[in-house]
Amino acid sequence: MESFKLPFAEIKVIHHNIAEVIIDEGIEMDLSIVKQYHDFLLTHLSAPFSLLINKINAYSYTFEAQVELATLKEINAMAVVTYNNQTKAATQYLAKLPRDKPWHLEMFTDRSIALNWLTQQ
Repeated sequence: MESFKLPFAEIKVIHHNIAEVIIDEGIEMDLSIVKQYHDFLLTHLSAPFSLLINKINAYSYTFEAQVELATLKEINAMAVVTYNNQTKAATQYLAKLPRDKPWHLEMFTDRSIALNWLTQQ
């Protein structure tokens, strides 16, 4: 497994088509950050790829970032690990936003179960 530190997150490439994303505490994801995030995924993963979103830290999004987030056609599935009701509710809200390509997303409270689900997608 390779780990990369970006200015806003740590991304661990678990397999050529699976990465774990941990956004840093207190970050406000804006359009510029979403673009950097997407560019990283396209450069370091083989499509189609899946994402393990580990919401261990608290962070926020601008509205533009919410709409653009995870809109890459190369994303196969996302497993989101939530640790409290607030992160779960925020993820549910994001998943309901209208997008050209609906998210294939499941939420989990256990990282290993989330990763297992991803490997089966």
